[in-house]
Amino acid sequence: MGFDAAVIAFIVIGLPTIAIFTLISRWLKHREKRMELEAQIAAGKGAHTEKLEQRVRVLERIVTDKGIDVADEIERLRIPERN
Repeated sequence: MGFDAAVIAFIVIGLPTIAIFTLISRWLKHREKRMELEAQIAAGKGAHTEKLEQRVRVLERIVTDKGIDVADEIERLRIPERN
């Protein structure tokens, strides 16, 4: 096998192989980055959900502690007092 045959074999076999491995590597890096971003988004939603749950707990406590008085207080806040 001569030098010309080796160069042709490298061009026919080597370059496409390198190109395929490069593409696969870039695709895997892209996929990994995408998964990291999705995990960050999910974590952010989890924190937001936790804040909302805490607010609902506070509201439930207010309503159950004061009962009907809450409705009266809300109505007093809606209607401004006239002097």
